[in-house]
Amino acid sequence: MSLRQVIGVAAIGAALLVPVAPSAVAVSPSYEPSEQVTVDPTGHVAADGTITLSGTYRCVSAAGPVFVSSSVWQGDPRVRHGIGGTVAVCDGAQHRWTNSEKRELGTLTAGSAHVEATLMELSTESGLPLPKFHATREQDITLIEG
Repeated sequence: MSLRQVIGVAAIGAALLVPVAPSAVAVSPSYEPSEQVTVDPTGHVAADGTITLSGTYRCVSAAGPVFVSSSVWQGDPRVRHGIGGTVAVCDGAQHRWTNSEKRELGTLTAGSAHVEATLMELSTESGLPLPKFHATREQDITLIEG
C-alpha cells in the first residue's frame, strides 16, 4: 500500500470519528427509487476457503466513488465476514457485481448463510468523505462448494 493510500484510508477513518450534524450524513437506503442492489441466491465456497458472492446493482448518478460491499454470516449475526468490494458505475443501467475474499478454512462452510450487500458512495458534499447509501439488501442464500 502506498503512502498516499495509507493517508487516504487514515483520513476516511478520522472523518468517520468526527461528530457531525445528522443532516450532514445522507443515510437514506435509496435516494432514487430506481437504485437497487440484489444478491444471487447462491454463493460459492472454494476448496481454499475463498468465498464468492454476486448479484446486480443499479445506480443513477454519484458525485464520488461508489462501491458494492458485501458481508456474510452463518449462525451468529454478530459475527459477519466482509467479502470484498466492487467499484460501481452509476449510469442508470443494471450491472453485475462479484465479490470474493479468502477466509480461513472452516470459517464459512457450504449450507445456509445470510448476506448483506450495500451500494455506497463516498460523498464529499460536506467537505469530508462520508458514506451516502444508495441501496442495501439482506437475504438468505445457500453457499455451495466449488
